Amino acid sequence: MYRRTNHLRIRTFIRSLRTQPQHEYELRDALETAAAPRPAGLATPRQLVQYLDEYVIGQENAKKVLSVAVFNHYNRVRSNLSQLEEAEAATEWSEQRMPDGQLGVSPAKIQPHPERTGSLNYAPLLRNPLPPLFEKSNVLMIGPTGSGKTLLAKTLARVLDVPFSSSDATSFTQAGYVGEDVEMCIQRLLQSANWDEKRASAGIVYIDEADKLARKNGGVEGQRDVGGEGVQQALLKIMEGTTVTIHTKPPASDPAPLGGEGRNRPGQQRPTPPPEPRTDTYNIDTSNILFILSGAFVGLDGILRQRLAKGSIGFNATISRSNDGDASAFVPFFTPNRKASANILELVEPADIVKYGYIPEFISRLPTITSLAQLAPSDLLRILTDVRGSLVSQYTALFGYSGVEIRFTTLALKEICRQAAERGGGARALRGIMENLLLDAMYEVPGSNIKHVLINEAIAKGKQPALYWSRGEGAAYWTAWAEEEALSDESNKAKD
Repeated sequence: MYRRTNHLRIRTFIRSLRTQPQHEYELRDALETAAAPRPAGLATPRQLVQYLDEYVIGQENAKKVLSVAVFNHYNRVRSNLSQLEEAEAATEWSEQRMPDGQLGVSPAKIQPHPERTGSLNYAPLLRNPLPPLFEKSNVLMIGPTGSGKTLLAKTLARVLDVPFSSSDATSFTQAGYVGEDVEMCIQRLLQSANWDEKRASAGIVYIDEADKLARKNGGVEGQRDVGGEGVQQALLKIMEGTTVTIHTKPPASDPAPLGGEGRNRPGQQRPTPPPEPRTDTYNIDTSNILFILSGAFVGLDGILRQRLAKGSIGFNATISRSNDGDASAFVPFFTPNRKASANILELVEPADIVKYGYIPEFISRLPTITSLAQLAPSDLLRILTDVRGSLVSQYTALFGYSGVEIRFTTLALKEICRQAAERGGGARALRGIMENLLLDAMYEVPGSNIKHVLINEAIAKGKQPALYWSRGEGAAYWTAWAEEEALSDESNKAKD
């Protein structure tokens, strides 16, 4: 009886043993042909461009550059972090040892089958060789004011799943002088990450007005440039990759109110204080932080024209005219077959930016350079009507709060865009023109019996005030709007 029971126990133990390998090994051909899966929640560059198209008009090249830079930033961070985790896991595995004299079951050292690994020298339980550590590619955007540089950055900040901070380079100074230190941009990134060091170490820093960091020329000889070249020197290591130590002040205890309005009334709760940092010191590694810089770079086009005017000889040579400020001042001696670029900033090179006032060490840390073109009147018209949160939709909703309907004719919108193009300033000029145009209407309409407002071409030109209709006069309002649109259609047919 004892032998039979022992025999049954041995049979049960043998059946419970795992006879199949715990890790499945794929064939070498399948490993080479299988495509790497895209991480969940990671938008492709095309999807990012489609999202930007809903808010920003034109600037297709800048959208592609930013979308690819952000997409590669996601993949770079994921790859570098996964390699660090695998290295740490391999180190822990190699350091595991059984204590002397301890009885137990130790893991078997099993090697992959040689026919499944082929001639490649794969490490045990390692499918693919480790990829190299990816270096980041910081971005520099160059374009006139009002072309959409800041809007592109703010729009990306809403869709990204990484911390994003925006800073202004005009307030940066060298350490020890009045102003903000360059580490302030990293502190803002830490705040956007809710004081999480790991998330902040994989974020994106946007620095606007970067052209103000150019070297100041014409100053007092021997005077230190603390706001230009000094800031560039301070940003070198941060953009390349270093550990920045952020010191925060500990939360101060608020003293109890001494009567008056500061004393809480019965049943009244004190307001919730804002979140405070948990510790006093944070160490942020900037190796995986993407830097995006932008600026108008006023005068850079003149440097480009001087460079393009040199060596004007040959069939495709360029000759200069007397008017250097005209964008079409340089024309080819013989007309080339390819279409000439209307934006001269597309021809910018790092040497041009160095001549503008940047030090070579700083510009070499910005390998990706893209330019934005001046907005045409057709682009301004789409900004008024097509994009999300357009100015027309904003003012329509603003008048709607007072129970008033406002409409703009097509000719009026074109006139507004023409004035904005002449004034300069890009899309920012549109709001100023709209405010001046609707000032009287926004003053007269609230609290009155006016229910309909119409803005036509004559009103946009300032020849007459806005047209108003009271309650019950909606038919006349729609008739007037239809007549104005008919005039717009006739003018378009005449042009065709």
